[in-house]
Amino acid sequence: MVEQLQRLVVRYGESVRKPVRFRPGTWRPRLASHGAAHVLDIGVESASGPGGDRLIERGDLVRLRDHAGDDPDGLRDLFVAVMIWGSGTTNGRGPRYTEAALSDPRLPRVLRTTCVAVRGGDLSGAYRQFALKGVGRSFFTKWFAAVDDREAICDRALILDDRVFRSLNALGWSSWKAAGTRHWPTRYATYVSCMHGWASSLGVTPDWLEWLLFHLNGRVDRDLSLGS
Repeated sequence: MVEQLQRLVVRYGESVRKPVRFRPGTWRPRLASHGAAHVLDIGVESASGPGGDRLIERGDLVRLRDHAGDDPDGLRDLFVAVMIWGSGTTNGRGPRYTEAALSDPRLPRVLRTTCVAVRGGDLSGAYRQFALKGVGRSFFTKWFAAVDDREAICDRALILDDRVFRSLNALGWSSWKAAGTRHWPTRYATYVSCMHGWASSLGVTPDWLEWLLFHLNGRVDRDLSLGS
């Protein structure tokens, strides 16, 4: 696995993550009734494309996380920002799913308990505890990654969405085989541990390696053959 990843890292080592474009006008009606429309000021105004579009990047989430601390309203705002960042302009269902989550009475408790679990290093526990309307694994692991404020030496939470999974599967890696179980919380924690180990061996950061797998979206065969 490391040898395959090494070839991909060599090929894409100079690639950089770009900010995500979003349209505040699309989100505002879904957020305003929940007192969360102010989150749409995050990021910067886009200099190109349709007027009013803004750009958001991971650094914006880090700054919002540091400002939020463990304040319930701050955590809610961070969650909304994560949903915006994860949806961009390509996931038209994002605003609707975010509104569903904001309407779920479990939201404050789920954000608080999973925040505590993630920051305490219990990623499997956080996975078990997350249950909100409209939010599946692809997005709640984004929440885990955003809310994790531990030092870089820790196995910090990473995103596991369908695109990342597609790339891992194309490389022949199976989460349930690696974890020795089909229990999803354990499989997620195993994925995070493996990614940190691979990244350390490859001399890259775990979140960059996660982004690379997301970027490739399962299209690894061509790149591996070109590198052979």
